[in-house]
Amino acid sequence: MRTARRYLAKEIYRSSSVVLIALLGLFTFFALIEELDKVGTQFTLMNLFYMQALALPTYLYDLLPIGVLIGSVLALAGLAQRNELVILRVSGISGLKLLGMLWVVTIPWVVGAFLLSEVITPAAELKASEVSLNLLGRAEGGRMSSGYWFKETDAQGGTRIINISKLNTNGAVSQITLYEFRAGQELTSISQAEHGQFTDGTLLLKNVTETIIDESSVQALADTTPPSAPVTRVEQRAERLLNTTLTPERLIARVLTPERMSILDLADYINYLSDNNLQTDRQVVALWRKVAYPFTLFVMMTIAAPIAFMQTRKGGVGSKVFIGILLGVGFFMGNQLALNVGMLSRWAPWVTALVPNLAALAIAFGALLLMENQHGVRRFIQNRVPWSKTLA
Repeated sequence: MRTARRYLAKEIYRSSSVVLIALLGLFTFFALIEELDKVGTQFTLMNLFYMQALALPTYLYDLLPIGVLIGSVLALAGLAQRNELVILRVSGISGLKLLGMLWVVTIPWVVGAFLLSEVITPAAELKASEVSLNLLGRAEGGRMSSGYWFKETDAQGGTRIINISKLNTNGAVSQITLYEFRAGQELTSISQAEHGQFTDGTLLLKNVTETIIDESSVQALADTTPPSAPVTRVEQRAERLLNTTLTPERLIARVLTPERMSILDLADYINYLSDNNLQTDRQVVALWRKVAYPFTLFVMMTIAAPIAFMQTRKGGVGSKVFIGILLGVGFFMGNQLALNVGMLSRWAPWVTALVPNLAALAIAFGALLLMENQHGVRRFIQNRVPWSKTLA
């Protein structure tokens, strides 16, 4: 059993690696062509190659399920054509045992996907955003044309809105605008700072220009007569220290799209959004899908498993392999479509993440059992349906 599993793993890993390299090269080539119009005096061709190199972990994470499926189908089809799978079946390995072996083979892919998801992809995406911001003046993710926006509740029960034009490394920020409101949503002050530094629980603003609005401003605006004294005053400060719920990790979470964040950072960011009464639908769905991502790899391997029981002596191997790949790609596309439909229809996050995988797993598992017992099924139909013998 161990020898057979090692042989299967060797064939599947080799075939899947070749497929993934081909897919990565294809996607990178098309991405390079699409981004060529950005090349100029400031953004050189070497910068473009560097950006695409940073995008490779993201491409690999997205293409891994498809690569594992196609590689496994091709590897199993090759073994079936050489009658090596027949030897395994004759030696007493049933369909369920073969499926268990394939799932064990999938475990290293799952470990690699976890490292991509939690370590490599977030770091590469963050670096790519920094490079894009420095070279092109814009970054992907949660940045608007006006910068990054954050909302939180202060210690007095009021609201604080922070606008940051530029995020740097290690929690450093530049060009900060701070809007502070009372509990009744009345604006109390506007502060502008050239630089700032986030640490755990504090924000240190430097070179601050603060415009303070008097409490009587609301009544002054409501009266028809001009106020006797100015309702605002401007103060200059070298530094200002704020207690805040923002951390350097949450700043990074704002830069990355939810699908590219690590599970821990995403869960922390969801708690931050919930505490400040902000929308969390997309982040929650992304969290569920990241948790379900390893399960998708097992589903892909289950879809490939029925290839081991196809009849190669009757020919048509290429068409059967093509159908298997087409079904797997169709499932992957349907899984992505379920995300958008679920978001629009406000389905429960676990539905959009798990139901397509469970449905595909059930269908692939049923197909595996049907192909393993196809002779018994044929005899059952012939015994139960009299006219089926005439058709045969």
